[in-house]
Amino acid sequence: MLLCQSVSPIKPTITPRSKHAISRKWISPNAVRVLYKLKEHGYFAYLVGGGVRDLLLGREPKDFDIATDATPGEIKKVFRNCRLIGRRFRLAHIHFHDEIIEVATFRSMVSDEPEAGEAAAVVEPSLVPQTQDLSAQPLEAAPAAVTPEAQTAAPVKPRPPRMLKTEGGMILRDNVFGTPEEDALRRDFTVNALFYNIADFSVIDYVGGMQDLEQGLMRIIGDPRVRFTEDPVRMVRAVRFAALLGFEIEENTYRAMVELKDQVALASPARMYEEVLKLFLLGEGEKTYQLLRKTGLFGVIFPRLNAWVDIEADGFPHIWIGKALEWVDACVQAGRKVAPHILFGLMYGQCIEEKAAELRKAGAPPLDAMTSAVSEVLAEQALRVQIPKKVGLPMRDMYWNQQRFSKRDGKYPRYFLRRPGFADAFEYLRFTSETTGEKQDLRVWWKDFIKTHPLAPGEEKELQKNTEKKARPKRRRRRRSGQGSPAAPKPKA
Repeated sequence: MLLCQSVSPIKPTITPRSKHAISRKWISPNAVRVLYKLKEHGYFAYLVGGGVRDLLLGREPKDFDIATDATPGEIKKVFRNCRLIGRRFRLAHIHFHDEIIEVATFRSMVSDEPEAGEAAAVVEPSLVPQTQDLSAQPLEAAPAAVTPEAQTAAPVKPRPPRMLKTEGGMILRDNVFGTPEEDALRRDFTVNALFYNIADFSVIDYVGGMQDLEQGLMRIIGDPRVRFTEDPVRMVRAVRFAALLGFEIEENTYRAMVELKDQVALASPARMYEEVLKLFLLGEGEKTYQLLRKTGLFGVIFPRLNAWVDIEADGFPHIWIGKALEWVDACVQAGRKVAPHILFGLMYGQCIEEKAAELRKAGAPPLDAMTSAVSEVLAEQALRVQIPKKVGLPMRDMYWNQQRFSKRDGKYPRYFLRRPGFADAFEYLRFTSETTGEKQDLRVWWKDFIKTHPLAPGEEKELQKNTEKKARPKRRRRRRSGQGSPAAPKPKA
Protein backbone atom coordinates (compact mmCIF):
# COMPACT_ATOMS: atom_id res chain seq x y z
CA MET A 1 0.00 0.00 0.00
CA LEU A 2 1.27 3.48 -0.85
CA LEU A 3 1.60 6.22 1.75
CA CYS A 4 -1.47 8.40 1.26
CA GLN A 5 -0.72 11.34 3.52
CA SER A 6 -0.04 14.49 1.54
CA VAL A 7 3.45 15.94 1.83
CA SER A 8 2.61 19.39 0.45
CA PRO A 9 0.77 22.17 2.28
CA ILE A 10 -2.38 22.19 0.13
CA LYS A 11 -5.42 21.45 2.26
CA PRO A 12 -8.40 19.97 0.38
CA THR A 13 -11.92 21.31 0.54
CA ILE A 14 -14.23 18.56 1.79
CA THR A 15 -17.88 18.75 0.74
CA PRO A 16 -19.98 16.47 2.99
CA ARG A 17 -22.79 14.27 1.65
CA SER A 18 -25.44 16.71 2.88
CA LYS A 19 -24.11 19.47 0.58
CA HIS A 20 -23.77 17.70 -2.78
CA ALA A 21 -26.10 15.76 -5.06
CA ILE A 22 -24.13 12.55 -5.63
CA SER A 23 -25.94 9.39 -4.54
CA ARG A 24 -24.71 5.79 -4.75
CA LYS A 25 -27.88 4.84 -6.63
CA TRP A 26 -26.66 6.92 -9.61
CA ILE A 27 -23.29 5.13 -9.64
CA SER A 28 -22.75 1.88 -11.51
CA PRO A 29 -23.28 -1.07 -9.11
CA ASN A 30 -20.06 -2.61 -10.42
CA ALA A 31 -18.11 0.56 -9.63
CA VAL A 32 -19.59 0.58 -6.11
CA ARG A 33 -18.51 -3.06 -5.65
CA VAL A 34 -14.96 -2.22 -6.69
CA LEU A 35 -14.83 0.80 -4.36
CA TYR A 36 -16.05 -1.17 -1.37
CA LYS A 37 -13.81 -4.17 -2.05
CA LEU A 38 -10.69 -1.98 -2.22
CA LYS A 39 -11.80 -0.26 1.00
CA GLU A 40 -12.34 -3.62 2.72
CA HIS A 41 -8.78 -4.64 1.81
CA GLY A 42 -7.40 -1.52 3.51
CA TYR A 43 -6.88 0.71 0.47
CA PHE A 44 -8.09 4.22 -0.25
CA ALA A 45 -10.54 4.17 -3.17
CA TYR A 46 -12.13 7.20 -4.82
CA LEU A 47 -14.47 7.68 -7.76
CA VAL A 48 -12.66 10.22 -9.95
CA GLY A 49 -12.72 12.29 -13.10
CA GLY A 50 -15.59 12.95 -15.47
CA GLY A 51 -17.95 10.61 -13.61
CA VAL A 52 -17.85 12.81 -10.48
CA ARG A 53 -18.16 15.96 -12.59
CA ASP A 54 -21.21 14.67 -14.47
CA LEU A 55 -22.94 13.43 -11.31
CA LEU A 56 -22.53 16.85 -9.70
CA LEU A 57 -24.00 18.47 -12.82
CA GLY A 58 -26.96 16.07 -12.88
CA ARG A 59 -25.73 14.41 -16.09
CA GLU A 60 -25.49 10.68 -16.73
CA PRO A 61 -21.80 9.65 -16.74
CA LYS A 62 -20.42 7.71 -19.70
CA ASP A 63 -18.09 5.70 -17.48
CA PHE A 64 -16.94 5.37 -13.89
CA ASP A 65 -13.20 5.54 -13.18
CA ILE A 66 -11.56 4.77 -9.84
CA ALA A 67 -8.26 5.89 -8.28
CA THR A 68 -6.60 4.07 -5.40
CA ASP A 69 -3.36 3.79 -3.45
CA ALA A 70 -3.15 0.08 -4.38
CA THR A 71 -0.51 -0.62 -7.04
CA PRO A 72 -1.52 -2.44 -10.24
CA GLY A 73 -0.06 -5.67 -8.87
CA GLU A 74 -2.01 -5.32 -5.62
CA ILE A 75 -5.23 -4.59 -7.53
CA LYS A 76 -4.72 -7.76 -9.56
CA LYS A 77 -4.40 -9.78 -6.34
CA VAL A 78 -7.72 -8.38 -5.03
CA PHE A 79 -9.72 -8.97 -8.24
CA ARG A 80 -9.57 -12.23 -10.16
CA ASN A 81 -11.39 -10.53 -13.07
CA CYS A 82 -8.58 -7.95 -13.44
CA ARG A 83 -6.44 -7.32 -16.51
CA LEU A 84 -3.48 -4.92 -16.49
CA ILE A 85 -3.09 -2.76 -19.60
CA GLY A 86 -1.16 0.22 -20.87
CA ARG A 87 2.44 1.29 -21.14
CA ARG A 88 2.31 5.07 -20.93
CA PHE A 89 -0.21 4.78 -18.07
CA ARG A 90 -0.36 1.41 -16.31
CA LEU A 91 -4.04 0.69 -15.60
CA ALA A 92 -6.16 -2.10 -14.18
CA HIS A 93 -9.39 -3.09 -15.97
CA ILE A 94 -11.90 -4.92 -13.80
CA HIS A 95 -14.07 -6.98 -16.15
CA PHE A 96 -17.74 -7.58 -15.41
CA HIS A 97 -20.35 -9.21 -17.63
CA ASP A 98 -21.51 -5.97 -19.27
CA GLU A 99 -19.00 -3.37 -18.10
CA ILE A 100 -15.31 -2.63 -17.53
CA ILE A 101 -14.33 -0.52 -14.53
CA GLU A 102 -10.97 1.24 -14.93
CA VAL A 103 -8.81 1.50 -11.82
CA ALA A 104 -5.62 3.60 -11.68
CA THR A 105 -3.04 4.02 -8.96
CA PHE A 106 -2.54 7.57 -7.62
CA ARG A 107 0.24 9.13 -9.68
CA SER A 108 2.89 11.70 -8.93
CA MET A 109 3.91 14.75 -10.96
CA VAL A 110 7.58 14.26 -10.01
CA SER A 111 9.82 11.55 -11.41
CA ASP A 112 11.67 9.41 -8.89
CA GLU A 113 14.10 8.21 -11.57
CA PRO A 114 17.87 8.28 -10.89
CA GLU A 115 20.10 10.71 -12.69
CA ALA A 116 21.82 9.61 -15.89
CA GLY A 117 24.94 8.46 -14.05
CA GLU A 118 22.90 6.50 -11.53
CA ALA A 119 20.71 4.95 -14.20
CA ALA A 120 23.73 3.61 -16.00
CA ALA A 121 24.80 1.77 -12.87
CA VAL A 122 21.54 -0.15 -12.45
CA VAL A 123 21.91 -3.81 -13.34
CA GLU A 124 18.85 -5.75 -14.42
CA PRO A 125 18.17 -8.34 -11.66
CA SER A 126 17.60 -11.17 -14.11
CA LEU A 127 21.16 -10.75 -15.42
CA VAL A 128 22.86 -11.02 -11.99
CA PRO A 129 24.37 -14.48 -11.28
CA GLN A 130 22.32 -16.26 -8.62
CA THR A 131 25.15 -18.32 -7.10
CA GLN A 132 25.44 -16.20 -3.95
CA ASP A 133 22.96 -16.31 -1.07
CA LEU A 134 22.21 -12.56 -0.85
CA SER A 135 19.74 -13.06 1.99
CA ALA A 136 22.57 -14.18 4.29
CA GLN A 137 24.44 -10.88 3.93
CA PRO A 138 23.92 -8.23 6.63
CA LEU A 139 21.78 -5.26 5.52
CA GLU A 140 24.52 -2.74 6.24
CA ALA A 141 27.15 -4.62 4.24
CA ALA A 142 28.60 -2.78 1.26
CA PRO A 143 28.00 -4.35 -2.15
CA ALA A 144 30.81 -6.49 -3.46
CA ALA A 145 32.98 -5.09 -6.23
CA VAL A 146 32.09 -6.20 -9.71
CA THR A 147 34.91 -8.10 -11.36
CA PRO A 148 35.72 -7.88 -15.08
CA GLU A 149 34.46 -11.45 -15.48
CA ALA A 150 31.12 -10.52 -13.86
CA GLN A 151 30.85 -7.47 -16.13
CA THR A 152 31.27 -9.73 -19.14
CA ALA A 153 28.70 -12.23 -17.85
CA ALA A 154 26.19 -9.60 -16.74
CA PRO A 155 26.21 -6.52 -19.01
CA VAL A 156 25.00 -3.28 -17.49
CA LYS A 157 21.48 -2.41 -18.63
CA PRO A 158 19.58 0.63 -17.31
CA ARG A 159 16.05 0.12 -15.99
CA PRO A 160 13.40 1.61 -18.33
CA PRO A 161 12.22 4.89 -16.79
CA ARG A 162 8.73 4.99 -15.28
CA MET A 163 8.44 8.65 -16.34
CA LEU A 164 9.69 9.63 -19.79
CA LYS A 165 9.51 13.02 -21.52
CA THR A 166 10.76 14.39 -24.81
CA GLU A 167 13.25 17.26 -24.84
CA GLY A 168 10.31 19.57 -25.51
CA GLY A 169 8.51 18.40 -22.38
CA MET A 170 5.87 16.04 -23.85
CA ILE A 171 5.12 13.07 -21.58
CA LEU A 172 5.71 9.68 -23.22
CA ARG A 173 5.41 7.46 -20.16
CA ASP A 174 4.17 8.13 -16.63
CA ASN A 175 4.07 5.35 -14.07
CA VAL A 176 5.41 7.13 -10.98
CA PHE A 177 3.00 6.51 -8.10
CA GLY A 178 2.08 9.23 -5.62
CA THR A 179 -0.54 10.53 -3.19
CA PRO A 180 -4.17 11.55 -3.80
CA GLU A 181 -3.16 15.21 -3.77
CA GLU A 182 -0.39 14.66 -6.32
CA ASP A 183 -2.80 12.67 -8.45
CA ALA A 184 -5.31 15.53 -8.40
CA LEU A 185 -2.63 18.08 -9.34
CA ARG A 186 -1.47 16.07 -12.36
CA ARG A 187 -4.97 15.79 -13.87
CA ASP A 188 -5.92 18.06 -16.77
CA PHE A 189 -8.76 20.36 -15.68
CA THR A 190 -10.02 21.40 -12.27
CA VAL A 191 -13.55 20.07 -12.85
CA ASN A 192 -12.07 16.66 -13.73
CA ALA A 193 -9.97 16.44 -10.54
CA LEU A 194 -12.73 15.90 -7.96
CA PHE A 195 -12.75 12.73 -5.82
CA TYR A 196 -15.84 11.01 -4.40
CA ASN A 197 -14.86 9.17 -1.22
CA ILE A 198 -16.84 5.97 -0.68
CA ALA A 199 -15.73 5.88 2.99
CA ASP A 200 -17.86 8.89 4.04
CA PHE A 201 -19.61 9.88 0.72
CA SER A 202 -17.85 13.27 0.65
CA VAL A 203 -16.33 15.09 -2.35
CA ILE A 204 -12.64 15.97 -2.00
CA ASP A 205 -11.34 18.99 -3.92
CA TYR A 206 -7.63 19.90 -4.03
CA VAL A 207 -7.72 22.31 -7.01
CA GLY A 208 -10.84 24.50 -6.78
CA GLY A 209 -12.86 22.31 -9.09
CA MET A 210 -16.14 22.78 -7.19
CA GLN A 211 -15.95 26.55 -7.62
CA ASP A 212 -15.15 26.28 -11.35
CA LEU A 213 -18.02 23.80 -11.72
CA GLU A 214 -20.42 26.34 -10.20
CA GLN A 215 -19.05 29.13 -12.43
CA GLY A 216 -19.02 26.99 -15.59
CA LEU A 217 -15.28 27.35 -16.29
CA MET A 218 -12.80 25.01 -17.95
CA ARG A 219 -9.47 25.76 -16.25
CA ILE A 220 -6.23 23.83 -16.74
CA ILE A 221 -4.46 22.77 -13.54
CA GLY A 222 -1.05 24.48 -13.16
CA ASP A 223 0.82 26.52 -15.75
CA PRO A 224 -1.19 26.23 -19.01
CA ARG A 225 1.90 26.40 -21.22
CA VAL A 226 3.67 23.62 -19.34
CA ARG A 227 0.60 21.39 -19.13
CA PHE A 228 -0.29 21.79 -22.83
CA THR A 229 3.33 21.12 -23.79
CA GLU A 230 3.29 17.90 -21.72
CA ASP A 231 0.23 16.69 -23.65
CA PRO A 232 -1.00 18.88 -26.54
CA VAL A 233 -4.20 16.80 -26.83
CA ARG A 234 -5.37 18.55 -23.65
CA MET A 235 -6.18 21.56 -25.84
CA VAL A 236 -8.54 19.43 -27.91
CA ARG A 237 -10.11 18.03 -24.75
CA ALA A 238 -10.64 21.58 -23.41
CA VAL A 239 -12.69 22.41 -26.50
CA ARG A 240 -14.69 19.18 -26.24
CA PHE A 241 -15.58 19.66 -22.58
CA ALA A 242 -16.42 23.34 -23.05
CA ALA A 243 -18.78 22.56 -25.95
CA LEU A 244 -20.32 19.51 -24.31
CA LEU A 245 -20.93 21.13 -20.92
CA GLY A 246 -21.69 24.64 -22.19
CA PHE A 247 -18.71 26.03 -20.22
CA GLU A 248 -16.41 28.95 -20.95
CA ILE A 249 -12.66 28.40 -21.23
CA GLU A 250 -10.78 30.31 -18.52
CA GLU A 251 -8.81 33.29 -19.85
CA ASN A 252 -5.22 32.09 -19.21
CA THR A 253 -6.11 28.60 -20.43
CA TYR A 254 -7.62 30.02 -23.63
CA ARG A 255 -4.65 32.32 -24.27
CA ALA A 256 -2.21 29.40 -23.97
CA MET A 257 -4.33 27.28 -26.33
CA VAL A 258 -4.20 29.93 -29.04
CA GLU A 259 -0.45 30.38 -28.53
CA LEU A 260 0.44 26.66 -28.54
CA LYS A 261 -2.19 25.30 -30.94
CA ASP A 262 0.43 24.16 -33.50
CA GLN A 263 1.81 21.63 -31.01
CA VAL A 264 -1.31 19.51 -31.55
CA ALA A 265 0.40 18.43 -34.79
CA LEU A 266 2.88 16.49 -32.59
CA ALA A 267 0.15 14.17 -31.26
CA SER A 268 -0.12 10.64 -32.61
CA PRO A 269 -2.44 10.54 -35.69
CA ALA A 270 -3.98 7.29 -34.38
CA ARG A 271 -4.76 8.93 -31.02
CA MET A 272 -6.16 11.99 -32.79
CA TYR A 273 -8.58 9.78 -34.73
CA GLU A 274 -10.12 8.62 -31.45
CA GLU A 275 -10.21 12.20 -30.14
CA VAL A 276 -11.95 13.47 -33.29
CA LEU A 277 -14.69 10.84 -32.91
CA LYS A 278 -15.27 12.13 -29.37
CA LEU A 279 -15.31 15.71 -30.63
CA PHE A 280 -18.06 15.20 -33.19
CA LEU A 281 -20.12 12.19 -32.10
CA LEU A 282 -21.33 13.32 -28.66
CA GLY A 283 -24.21 15.51 -29.82
CA GLU A 284 -22.49 18.93 -29.80
CA GLY A 285 -20.35 18.61 -32.92
CA GLU A 286 -21.38 21.89 -34.56
CA LYS A 287 -20.66 23.90 -31.41
CA THR A 288 -17.33 22.06 -31.08
CA TYR A 289 -16.49 22.89 -34.71
CA GLN A 290 -17.13 26.60 -34.18
CA LEU A 291 -14.92 26.65 -31.08
CA LEU A 292 -12.16 24.75 -32.89
CA ARG A 293 -12.29 27.34 -35.68
CA LYS A 294 -12.22 30.20 -33.17
CA THR A 295 -9.10 28.88 -31.39
CA GLY A 296 -7.35 27.91 -34.64
CA LEU A 297 -7.19 24.24 -33.66
CA PHE A 298 -9.36 23.15 -36.59
CA GLY A 299 -6.71 24.36 -39.03
CA VAL A 300 -4.06 22.28 -37.25
CA ILE A 301 -6.16 19.10 -37.12
CA PHE A 302 -7.78 19.46 -40.58
CA PRO A 303 -5.42 21.65 -42.68
CA ARG A 304 -7.00 20.91 -46.06
CA LEU A 305 -10.59 21.24 -44.89
CA ASN A 306 -9.75 24.49 -43.12
CA ALA A 307 -8.16 25.96 -46.24
CA TRP A 308 -11.19 24.85 -48.28
CA VAL A 309 -13.62 26.46 -45.81
CA ASP A 310 -11.73 29.75 -46.03
CA ILE A 311 -12.19 29.89 -49.83
CA GLU A 312 -15.52 31.40 -50.76
CA ALA A 313 -17.73 29.74 -53.39
CA ASP A 314 -19.73 32.09 -55.65
CA GLY A 315 -19.14 34.90 -53.17
CA PHE A 316 -20.43 32.95 -50.17
CA PRO A 317 -18.38 31.22 -47.45
CA HIS A 318 -18.62 27.44 -47.24
CA ILE A 319 -21.22 26.30 -44.70
CA TRP A 320 -21.12 22.61 -45.61
CA ILE A 321 -19.18 21.34 -42.58
CA GLY A 322 -21.34 23.22 -40.08
CA LYS A 323 -24.49 21.84 -41.72
CA ALA A 324 -23.02 18.32 -41.78
CA LEU A 325 -22.29 18.45 -38.06
CA GLU A 326 -25.76 19.84 -37.31
CA TRP A 327 -27.16 16.80 -39.15
CA VAL A 328 -24.94 14.44 -37.11
CA ASP A 329 -25.94 16.21 -33.87
CA ALA A 330 -29.63 15.78 -34.68
CA CYS A 331 -29.10 12.05 -35.27
CA VAL A 332 -27.15 11.59 -32.01
CA GLN A 333 -29.66 13.57 -29.97
CA ALA A 334 -32.47 11.46 -31.45
CA GLY A 335 -30.71 8.31 -30.24
CA ARG A 336 -29.39 7.21 -33.64
CA LYS A 337 -25.87 5.86 -33.88
CA VAL A 338 -23.73 7.60 -36.51
CA ALA A 339 -20.92 5.47 -37.94
CA PRO A 340 -17.47 7.09 -38.41
CA HIS A 341 -17.61 6.74 -42.21
CA ILE A 342 -20.92 8.67 -42.24
CA LEU A 343 -19.39 11.42 -40.08
CA PHE A 344 -16.29 11.85 -42.22
CA GLY A 345 -18.23 11.25 -45.44
CA LEU A 346 -20.56 14.16 -44.65
CA MET A 347 -17.76 16.46 -43.42
CA TYR A 348 -15.56 15.90 -46.50
CA GLY A 349 -18.35 15.46 -49.06
CA GLN A 350 -18.36 18.76 -50.93
CA CYS A 351 -14.57 19.15 -50.71
CA ILE A 352 -13.99 15.69 -52.23
CA GLU A 353 -16.68 16.18 -54.89
CA GLU A 354 -15.01 19.41 -56.03
CA LYS A 355 -11.65 17.63 -56.26
CA ALA A 356 -13.23 14.77 -58.24
CA ALA A 357 -14.82 17.32 -60.62
CA GLU A 358 -11.36 18.83 -61.27
CA LEU A 359 -9.99 15.39 -62.12
CA ARG A 360 -12.90 14.67 -64.47
CA LYS A 361 -12.22 17.95 -66.29
CA ALA A 362 -8.63 16.78 -66.70
CA GLY A 363 -9.93 13.66 -68.50
CA ALA A 364 -10.21 11.05 -65.73
CA PRO A 365 -13.22 8.66 -65.87
CA PRO A 366 -15.84 9.46 -63.17
CA LEU A 367 -15.17 6.46 -60.92
CA ASP A 368 -11.39 6.84 -61.22
CA ALA A 369 -11.69 10.55 -60.47
CA MET A 370 -13.67 9.89 -57.29
CA THR A 371 -11.28 7.13 -56.16
CA SER A 372 -8.28 9.40 -56.68
CA ALA A 373 -9.96 12.31 -54.90
CA VAL A 374 -10.78 10.22 -51.82
CA SER A 375 -7.30 8.65 -51.73
CA GLU A 376 -5.52 12.00 -52.06
CA VAL A 377 -7.57 13.78 -49.40
CA LEU A 378 -7.38 10.95 -46.85
CA ALA A 379 -3.66 10.38 -47.43
CA GLU A 380 -3.02 14.04 -46.71
CA GLN A 381 -5.28 13.94 -43.65
CA ALA A 382 -3.44 10.87 -42.29
CA LEU A 383 -0.52 13.13 -41.32
CA ARG A 384 -2.72 14.60 -38.55
CA VAL A 385 -5.68 12.21 -38.16
CA GLN A 386 -5.23 8.61 -39.25
CA ILE A 387 -8.60 7.64 -40.73
CA PRO A 388 -8.43 3.83 -41.12
CA LYS A 389 -9.13 1.99 -44.36
CA LYS A 390 -12.25 0.39 -42.88
CA VAL A 391 -13.66 3.96 -42.75
CA GLY A 392 -12.20 5.25 -46.01
CA LEU A 393 -13.57 2.44 -48.21
CA PRO A 394 -17.25 2.92 -47.20
CA MET A 395 -16.77 6.68 -47.73
CA ARG A 396 -15.61 6.06 -51.30
CA ASP A 397 -18.52 3.66 -51.95
CA MET A 398 -21.00 6.20 -50.57
CA TYR A 399 -19.79 8.78 -53.11
CA TRP A 400 -19.62 6.20 -55.93
CA ASN A 401 -23.23 5.14 -55.39
CA GLN A 402 -24.66 8.63 -55.88
CA GLN A 403 -24.75 8.19 -59.66
CA ARG A 404 -26.93 5.07 -59.27
CA PHE A 405 -29.89 7.08 -57.93
CA SER A 406 -30.54 8.53 -61.38
CA LYS A 407 -31.35 5.04 -62.78
CA ARG A 408 -35.02 4.44 -62.01
CA ASP A 409 -36.13 2.20 -64.88
CA GLY A 410 -37.12 -1.47 -64.76
CA LYS A 411 -35.80 -3.72 -62.02
CA TYR A 412 -32.71 -1.63 -61.31
CA PRO A 413 -34.17 0.28 -58.31
CA ARG A 414 -35.04 -3.00 -56.53
CA TYR A 415 -31.55 -4.30 -57.26
CA PHE A 416 -29.89 -1.10 -55.99
CA LEU A 417 -32.11 -1.02 -52.88
CA ARG A 418 -30.68 -4.38 -51.83
CA ARG A 419 -27.06 -3.61 -52.56
CA PRO A 420 -24.67 -3.28 -49.60
CA GLY A 421 -24.10 0.42 -48.87
CA PHE A 422 -27.49 1.64 -50.18
CA ALA A 423 -28.53 3.00 -46.76
CA ASP A 424 -25.30 5.02 -46.44
CA ALA A 425 -25.64 6.40 -49.97
CA PHE A 426 -29.28 7.40 -49.39
CA GLU A 427 -28.33 9.12 -46.11
CA TYR A 428 -25.81 11.19 -48.07
CA LEU A 429 -28.37 11.96 -50.79
CA ARG A 430 -30.87 13.14 -48.16
CA PHE A 431 -28.32 15.41 -46.54
CA THR A 432 -27.03 16.96 -49.78
CA SER A 433 -30.57 17.47 -51.09
CA GLU A 434 -31.77 19.20 -47.92
CA THR A 435 -28.58 21.29 -47.60
CA THR A 436 -28.21 22.46 -51.21
CA GLY A 437 -31.82 22.27 -52.39
CA GLU A 438 -30.76 20.12 -55.34
CA LYS A 439 -32.12 16.68 -56.36
CA GLN A 440 -35.22 17.11 -54.21
CA ASP A 441 -37.46 15.27 -56.72
CA LEU A 442 -34.96 12.39 -56.78
CA ARG A 443 -34.90 12.20 -52.99
CA VAL A 444 -38.71 12.16 -52.76
CA TRP A 445 -38.98 9.45 -55.44
CA TRP A 446 -36.53 7.16 -53.64
CA LYS A 447 -38.13 7.83 -50.27
CA ASP A 448 -41.50 6.67 -51.64
CA PHE A 449 -39.88 3.69 -53.36
CA ILE A 450 -38.29 2.55 -50.08
CA LYS A 451 -41.67 2.73 -48.33
CA THR A 452 -43.43 0.68 -51.01
CA HIS A 453 -40.65 -1.93 -51.26
CA PRO A 454 -39.74 -2.77 -47.65
CA LEU A 455 -36.97 -5.24 -46.93
CA ALA A 456 -37.97 -8.69 -45.72
CA PRO A 457 -37.42 -9.54 -42.01
CA GLY A 458 -33.74 -10.19 -41.39
CA GLU A 459 -32.73 -8.90 -44.83
CA GLU A 460 -31.54 -5.55 -43.45
CA LYS A 461 -29.15 -7.26 -41.00
CA GLU A 462 -27.82 -9.47 -43.78
CA LEU A 463 -27.14 -6.42 -45.94
CA GLN A 464 -25.33 -4.77 -43.02
CA LYS A 465 -23.12 -7.83 -42.62
CA ASN A 466 -22.32 -7.78 -46.33
CA THR A 467 -21.42 -4.09 -46.08
CA GLU A 468 -19.02 -4.75 -43.18
CA LYS A 469 -17.41 -7.65 -45.05
CA LYS A 470 -16.94 -5.46 -48.10
CA ALA A 471 -15.33 -2.71 -46.03
CA ARG A 472 -12.87 -5.11 -44.38
CA PRO A 473 -9.59 -5.22 -46.34
CA LYS A 474 -8.48 -8.63 -47.56
CA ARG A 475 -5.41 -10.13 -45.94
CA ARG A 476 -2.68 -11.56 -48.10
CA ARG A 477 -1.77 -15.12 -47.38
CA ARG A 478 1.73 -15.28 -45.99
CA ARG A 479 4.19 -17.79 -47.26
CA ARG A 480 6.21 -19.69 -44.73
CA SER A 481 9.86 -18.74 -44.45
CA GLY A 482 11.98 -20.75 -46.82
CA GLN A 483 9.12 -21.37 -49.19
CA GLY A 484 9.54 -20.16 -52.71
CA SER A 485 6.96 -19.99 -55.43
CA PRO A 486 4.75 -23.07 -55.62
CA ALA A 487 6.15 -25.86 -57.76
CA ALA A 488 4.59 -26.46 -61.15
CA PRO A 489 2.24 -29.48 -61.28
CA LYS A 490 3.84 -32.64 -62.59
CA PRO A 491 2.55 -33.71 -65.99
CA LYS A 492 0.33 -36.78 -65.94
CA ALA A 493 1.87 -39.95 -67.27
